[in-house]
Amino acid sequence: MRRPDANADLNAAQAAMADSGIKGMVDVGRPFLDFVISSLADAGVERVCLVIGPEHGVVSHYYREAGKPARVLLDFVIQEDPLGTANAVLAAEHWVGDGSFLVLNSDNYYPARALQALRLAKAPAIAGFRRSVLINEGNVHPDRAARFGALQMDGDGFLERILVGAAAAEKPDTEALASMNCWLFDRTIFGACRRVPKSARDEFELPQAVQLAIDRHEMKLTVVPIDAAVLDLSSKSDVAAVARLLAEIAVRT
Repeated sequence: MRRPDANADLNAAQAAMADSGIKGMVDVGRPFLDFVISSLADAGVERVCLVIGPEHGVVSHYYREAGKPARVLLDFVIQEDPLGTANAVLAAEHWVGDGSFLVLNSDNYYPARALQALRLAKAPAIAGFRRSVLINEGNVHPDRAARFGALQMDGDGFLERILVGAAAAEKPDTEALASMNCWLFDRTIFGACRRVPKSARDEFELPQAVQLAIDRHEMKLTVVPIDAAVLDLSSKSDVAAVARLLAEIAVRT
């Protein structure tokens, strides 16, 4: 969110938080992460771990003081260096323990019914969000929806690969299922996160770790189709639309 955006309509506080790079703390009526945590609680999640950088003390301070949740047990894990999403998952390995666990972005709002459907699935699994619903009920423009990873499945509904970039854009079907980085894992993912090479962006990326595990026949991910909108807070220009769509949602963390 640090890049200038001529289409953004932000107040001073929103602009300052967006420039800091901590998207989850952008005020959309209250910090965006409050809505994410409330939705997790509504979905039956009882323990939540926020993976943050060492410079993100504003997050831990807020949630240990004024914003302390009552419905979930909230912990923090430090990702020492910004080495990508697979590295962030590894940072939480000891916190996870032996059970299955959800992984999701802090700059996306996933409705509780989507999180609950994924939580109740057999791990590992990935939520596949219908592009048409993302477009018609959320804040996702059709051009952006075409850029989200498109899920390619086998005949039994297991993920074969996530098509990205030009390959995803070449699938114009609005009924296709898209990845919004909402996952259910077991401990198998940690081995893949350790072995995945750095991407072209010089990061250890979670989708590539998943693909490595699939290609090595270490993991079969069920695709859970979801007909629900995800609110995406990727850029400064998203803030006003996301705040408007969240205005009617009750938050109980």
